[in-house]
Amino acid sequence: MGGESQMRTRRLPTENNYPTGSFEREDESDDSWFYASPRLVVHIDEGAIESVSQLFKDLIPPNSTVLDLMSSWRSHWPQHHPKRRLTGLGLNAQEMEDNPDLTDYVVHNVNDDPALPFDDETFNAVVITVSPQYLTRPVDTFQHVNRVLRPSGIFIVTFSNRMFPTKAVRIWRASSDQGRMELVSSYMDAAGNFEDIKAGFINEEQSPPDDPIFAVVSRKSQETTDY
Repeated sequence: MGGESQMRTRRLPTENNYPTGSFEREDESDDSWFYASPRLVVHIDEGAIESVSQLFKDLIPPNSTVLDLMSSWRSHWPQHHPKRRLTGLGLNAQEMEDNPDLTDYVVHNVNDDPALPFDDETFNAVVITVSPQYLTRPVDTFQHVNRVLRPSGIFIVTFSNRMFPTKAVRIWRASSDQGRMELVSSYMDAAGNFEDIKAGFINEEQSPPDDPIFAVVSRKSQETTDY
């Protein structure tokens, strides 16, 4: 599918402050209420899922320890791609119990508390799949992603043009697809200690008819950081 080859370095915004109200939502009710009932449906089509799976296979080494952040009932992990551990962190235990790829999971709301409940340098890779639009404290969350990644660990954020609009933050809803790639890139840049930030439309040749899939990828710096 050429996902990796289509990734390209992007020029990042020089201003890391966001306009007032950027992370407000139409529905500010507790996220745990919104996600209390399991939603056992996929949010992108089969072709788009295959593109996400291929990107994971291309970029995440075999036998890695991986965090599926904002996890649900499917992780789109590539078949026959060995992993040491795939931990889910999400809002609905029933969804994650039904996820055949997870080895373990934890219920945790990063919008309430961005501090991820894992030790420093636990994971070789962290993925967020079709969910960055719901982050109300993305820079704080990405700082903790960096903390739990091992040096040179990979961070992969993928998304489409689908969303629950009442739960997506204002700045996301107001942005174009390209603007959203720049936005996620700016989160990584503002969080600090990420390098080689790249973004791209990874299934351009298949979309349409497939749902579009965009990705932003970076690596944790190898330099020592005091958290």
